[in-house]
Amino acid sequence: MEWQRLLSNKLLGDEKSADIRLRDGRSQYQRDFDRIVFSSAFRRLQDKTQVFPLPENDFVHTRLTHSLEVSCVGRSLGSLVGEKVLAKHKKLSEIYSSFHFGEIVAAACLAHDIGNPPFGHSGEDAIAEFFRNNDGKNFEKEINDIKKWNDFTHFEGNAQGFRIITKLQNKYSKGGLKLTCAVLAAFTKYPKGSIMNYESQPTGKKSKLYKKFGFFQSEKDLFKEVADETGLIQTGLQNEMSWCRHPLAFLVEAADDICYRIMDLEDGFRLGLLSFDETENLLMPLIESKLTSYDDRDTNDKIGYLRAKAINDTVTELADSFMENEEKILDGKFEQDLISVINSGEQLELIKKISMNEIYSFRSVVEREAAGYEVLGGLLCTFINAVNETYSGNPSWKSKNLMKLLPRQFIGPDGRPDDDIYNRLLKITDFVSGMTDSYAVSLFRKIKGTSLPGR
Repeated sequence: MEWQRLLSNKLLGDEKSADIRLRDGRSQYQRDFDRIVFSSAFRRLQDKTQVFPLPENDFVHTRLTHSLEVSCVGRSLGSLVGEKVLAKHKKLSEIYSSFHFGEIVAAACLAHDIGNPPFGHSGEDAIAEFFRNNDGKNFEKEINDIKKWNDFTHFEGNAQGFRIITKLQNKYSKGGLKLTCAVLAAFTKYPKGSIMNYESQPTGKKSKLYKKFGFFQSEKDLFKEVADETGLIQTGLQNEMSWCRHPLAFLVEAADDICYRIMDLEDGFRLGLLSFDETENLLMPLIESKLTSYDDRDTNDKIGYLRAKAINDTVTELADSFMENEEKILDGKFEQDLISVINSGEQLELIKKISMNEIYSFRSVVEREAAGYEVLGGLLCTFINAVNETYSGNPSWKSKNLMKLLPRQFIGPDGRPDDDIYNRLLKITDFVSGMTDSYAVSLFRKIKGTSLPGR
C-alpha cells in the first residue's frame, strides 16, 4: 500500500477528489470530524453506557466521553506517527503535514463507537441472540442468503457504525455524511464482510465466519469504493469482500485499547471496586517519564495523574512500534494488535484481565447486560411483527398503533414497508440499535404496559 493513496481525501459519493488545502480554515479531515460531532447518532452516545449504568454515578464514562477521549489520544498518536512517516518518506511532506495524520485518526476515533447499540457489547449479543435462537430465527428461510442472514445472527456494532456514517446519516445524499475515504478506511477496524470463502466451500461444509466484520452486505459496495480509492490490499479469493487494514486503523484500535483499559481502571477505582494500592501498582509499570509533585496529591488526584502519564508514555511507545513495523503494515503482513507488540503490552493485558474479574463483573454491570437481552429482544420482536403485519395488508389494531411509534425512515420508501425482508429487518434493527439506553428501557416498558405515559 502507498501512503499517498491511503491518505485520500476524496469524499465518499463524490466523483472528484477534494482539495487538500484548507477550506474555511479547516482541512477536509477536520470537516469530517465536525460532521461526525454534529450528527444525531454521535449525540445519542451521551446516553449509552460505556461500562457502568448511567444513573448510578456522575463520574464514570459514557460512550460519548469515551469517544472524545479516544479521539484526543488518537490525534496525538496519529500526529506523532505522521512526523515519523514524513521524515522517512520526504516527498509526502510536499503535500501532507503530520497534523493530517492526526486529523484522520482523530475523526475515525470519534466515530469508532457510533454503531454501538444500547447496553454496550451485551446489546450486540442481544440482537444476534434474537435472530439466532428466538423469534427472529423464523426469518432465516425467507432471507435465504447466508451472507445476509449472518449480518443479523452475528450483529456487529462496527458494521452498524459504517452503515450509520455512510448511509443512515444524511440519508438523501450518496455517501451519507460524505466523509473522506481515508477516514472511512481508518475507521474500519475489520475490513471484511461476515463470511469468508463462502462460494469456495464444498457442498455441505460449513462456511467460516469472521468473528468480527466491518460492513453489512447492504454496504459492501460502499466499502469497496473506499478500499479501491485508498488502495487497500484485497485478501483471499477475488469474489471475497475482504481487505487488509488501513495502516491508520491500527492507531485507531490502539487509542481505543489504551483508553478503555486505563480509563475503565480509573472508573473502577473511583467506584471503590479497586483499592488505591491495587490501582497504583497496575499503572506504575506503564510510566517511564518522571513524576512531579506526586506525594503532595490526594488519592483521587494521584490516580488521575498516573492515568495521564501512563497514556502519554504508551502513546510514545506505540508510535515507535508502528514505525518498526511500518513495512509489514504497508505490505498487509502485520496481523497483530499494535498494543500487543509494545513493551507495555503485558501490563496492559494484565489490567484487562483484572478489569474483567473485578470491574466488568460488578453486579450493576451484569444486571444491565441481563436486562439488555429482554429489552432489545422484546423491542425487535414487537416492531418486526408490526411491520410485517402491515406489509401483509392485514395489520391488527395493535400493529397499527405501533406503526405510529415507528419513525418514517425506519419503515420503507414512501412510508410503506420495504418489499425485501432483508431490508425490512435491517430498518428495524437500525431503529432499535440506534436507541439510547434510557429510551430503549422507557419504550419497552410502555409497549409492554408496565409503565404508562405521564406516570
